[in-house]
Amino acid sequence: MAVAKVIEVTGGSKKGLEDAIIQGVSRASDSLDQVEGAWIQDIKLNIKNGKIDEWRVNMKVTFILK
Repeated sequence: MAVAKVIEVTGGSKKGLEDAIIQGVSRASDSLDQVEGAWIQDIKLNIKNGKIDEWRVNMKVTFILK
């Protein structure tokens, strides 16, 4: 029987929403084995001079414990 753990990760990108998600999942996968999924919890925009400067995504990442 597998046991999983969930952690919260924030990913950011100046390129866009999808890239912010990719950055967060990629970094979590670099540090954790057996990442199984992610749930996007919140999306935040940093605004400068009336324009989007950075996309930020808070997500919950699930991975299987050894």
